[in-house]
Amino acid sequence: MIDFSADKGPKLRLDEGSVMDIGACVVGGVDLSPAKAVPDDGDARISHSVEGFLFTCGPDHIRHPEPMAPEFGGRKYPLHGSLSANPAKVLWTRFEDGNAECRADVDVVGAEGRPFRLERLWRIDGKTGEVHLMDRVVNTSKVPVPVFLMYHMNIGGKWFDDGVRLTGAMLDGGGFPWNFGEEPGGLFCVPSPATEGKWAEVSLGPIKVADGKTLRVRFSAETLPFLQVWRNQRTPVHVLGIEPVSHRGVLRAELEAAGEFNILQPGESRNYALSFAFL
Repeated sequence: MIDFSADKGPKLRLDEGSVMDIGACVVGGVDLSPAKAVPDDGDARISHSVEGFLFTCGPDHIRHPEPMAPEFGGRKYPLHGSLSANPAKVLWTRFEDGNAECRADVDVVGAEGRPFRLERLWRIDGKTGEVHLMDRVVNTSKVPVPVFLMYHMNIGGKWFDDGVRLTGAMLDGGGFPWNFGEEPGGLFCVPSPATEGKWAEVSLGPIKVADGKTLRVRFSAETLPFLQVWRNQRTPVHVLGIEPVSHRGVLRAELEAAGEFNILQPGESRNYALSFAFL
């Protein structure tokens, strides 16, 4: 793990052993990641990654396993795709003028044997404390391939009280309490058009243990046009996830039939971005 922080903002730990995702996210002296209070779906890669504050799904598949084409002998796409557990090659880590920056590449071979590269840049603005993530997924294979991406931002539910709310223009009524739906949890996925420039925005808070601050998440509505939110309070699980995502929450075959795959030609790339801040 790499300690990563700036003059202002959260103190992060970046996991160079798994895609340079975020393990710990410390605000007000408290690590808001869910740690062990997460579900175990039987995939060791994801069991590790889901304990952290942010992990990345894709690029060959998102969400739960689904059957691959018949020529793959009955195999399934892996849970949340092939990125997790792939090590990152760190190109630089810089702490200058109060800011923090980390640049890394991740080479991954997907379930179909086709290679991708994730080019990742983390930056924390030392004046505002806002954390920025810029990703570029490149098709490094010799054939056209679809690309998917989802960011799981997981927060430990034990830090929430009845005053914590989700708010955003994409939500029914503009927002509702964090413990939406029936117990012990639920999930929804909604279109998330931009509300300011190219950005969609959702907030969660106030969180008392985080100095009463609210988590604001912005994400590029062009390539992440949906927001998925899930919560699970089935003991001992206690987590809520904010998940900007590239595709609707339907089966892969339905997306393909509707022409909703994002196809990259050999050498082509697709850019994704999000930011978050505690305000």
